[in-house]
Amino acid sequence: MDFNDTPDLASFRQDVKTWLDANAERRTDKLHMGMEGEQAFQEAKAWYKKKADAGYACLTWPKDYGGAGLTPLHEVVWTQEVEHFKTRDAHFVIGIGNCGPAILHFAEEEQKRELLPRMASAEDVWCQLFSEPSAGSDVAGLRTRAEKNGDDWTLNGQKIWTSGAQYSDYGVVLTRTDPTVSKYRGLTLFMIDMRQPGVEVRPIKQMDGGQHFNEVFFHDAVVPDSYRLGDVGGGWTGALTILMSERLAISGVQPTGFPQFLDLVKSLELDGEPIANDPIVRDRLASWYSQYAGLQALYKRMLTAVAKGGIAGAEASMGKLVGAVMNQEIANFTCQLFGPAGIILDPEISPERAHFEEQVLFSPGVRLAGGTDEVMRNILAEQVLGLPQEPRADKGIAFQDIPTGPS
Repeated sequence: MDFNDTPDLASFRQDVKTWLDANAERRTDKLHMGMEGEQAFQEAKAWYKKKADAGYACLTWPKDYGGAGLTPLHEVVWTQEVEHFKTRDAHFVIGIGNCGPAILHFAEEEQKRELLPRMASAEDVWCQLFSEPSAGSDVAGLRTRAEKNGDDWTLNGQKIWTSGAQYSDYGVVLTRTDPTVSKYRGLTLFMIDMRQPGVEVRPIKQMDGGQHFNEVFFHDAVVPDSYRLGDVGGGWTGALTILMSERLAISGVQPTGFPQFLDLVKSLELDGEPIANDPIVRDRLASWYSQYAGLQALYKRMLTAVAKGGIAGAEASMGKLVGAVMNQEIANFTCQLFGPAGIILDPEISPERAHFEEQVLFSPGVRLAGGTDEVMRNILAEQVLGLPQEPRADKGIAFQDIPTGPS
């Protein structure tokens, strides 16, 4: 694919540059902006409202739903340009990148027109409620129940690792509605008001000091049938739609750590010598650069497919797998280079404002979010390499009959 701008994209790029220069502060480094806390949340809300008012929110969504009605390549141009500015442009990537496609695919027309513009401008914030304590990698093994009562459904159960739930107005929740069939066929997808009775959110204190993830409990939470997304029992199809969208969304903002490491290598000295002269550092730099360049090419390949009307394929799993591992390896290696200073978390006195120290603590969670390394490898093995599926002892068994251990 030719990645030179067409006249239309060149004009759009110039418009974006002009608007960003007038509305955001240019970056002076490649260090990430933290996503924790009330201040970051409010800054993100204000930013999304500003870009929505300017017509830059959810560029590929139809205009009737709060988007700009543009192409994925316009989205690429925006991403390339906004990287040069200090913004919170990726703050609501899970809600917009995951829940948005679910609403677009499965909600009623009236709901789309009401909910999507409010999501695009972050007037309403959304979260995704999939993982559970007993169903993390195996999402289809979830146990949160939804039981039909007239025109409503009653939800009971628990979700975990729900990003941003404490700030969310709505969520998309995957539930079990029929335990008498296989675990994939008995699932149903719903929207839910996160502020309604019967929904309890408990932030999880993380080892990096943040509280980005949450536990969510449902205690007889009543959801109208009009909030159902797709058919009863068709939740797994909806879940796959969300997960594929999630992997494309995550791959676009997946931290690899390489740009930050490259900047560091250009300036850091070790024992009075430029650190770039160290053979071990040079070896790591070459290895990580080859991986980073490969990920960039892979992302362009995905964009090519999407631009031609396709969907993000299993290649997104490669970006998630390689990028997340590299991010953790770079953080660990860099903190070793810092010596004793590599354990200081105070950004005022720590090298590089504690970016790498924070990543040491946060990067393990990145390897879990959106699917573990093992899940990514299975997807690549089965969908890219065409290898046989892993043997499954629960295949063809009703969910209620799957052994769960000693009673």
